[in-house]
Amino acid sequence: MAENTGKTEKSTAFVVVDLQKGVLADDGTWDPAGVVSRVAGLVDKARAAQVPVVWVQHNSGELVAGEEPWQLADGLAPADGEPVVQKRYGDSFEETELGDLLDALGADHLVIAGAQTDACIRSTLHGAVHRGYDVTLVSDCHTTGEIPAEYSGGELISAQTKINFTNMYADWGLTTASASGSVATAAEVEF
Repeated sequence: MAENTGKTEKSTAFVVVDLQKGVLADDGTWDPAGVVSRVAGLVDKARAAQVPVVWVQHNSGELVAGEEPWQLADGLAPADGEPVVQKRYGDSFEETELGDLLDALGADHLVIAGAQTDACIRSTLHGAVHRGYDVTLVSDCHTTGEIPAEYSGGELISAQTKINFTNMYADWGLTTASASGSVATAAEVEF
């Protein structure tokens, strides 16, 4: 768990969640090529600033390790030595080594990007803040698909609506006594 060490400057890690081929292949996914391109740019920017990049891959059900849908999207690849966390639940911290890795890196601020906005991204944001990490959600670097009308009370809920809501929530409502959330576009993120 991140501790308040009295430092005024936060130590940052860039966490990329579930940008896998099988996740991005869903119909209605918002701007998958653009999200991957912007995330790749942030990965390069983080590496240049010597900010740790931590990769998370979902590994269960339809996303079985080693199979094509489980692979990271084309254009994204961990560099030698960058940790890759395998998870089975929405929250990237749940029954994984993510918290221990971040603590070993000295990270107390996480910049988060990936998929799916309304599932693993939201769960990971909550998991991080409740474990004491400040988070910045990259507002144009997370994606999801639409919710069909049969699952949403008769109305189609667009991917963009879910993304906008999650951005608003990360900026306004994601706060505990020891940590908080914020949002920034890819162009605004400074490492």
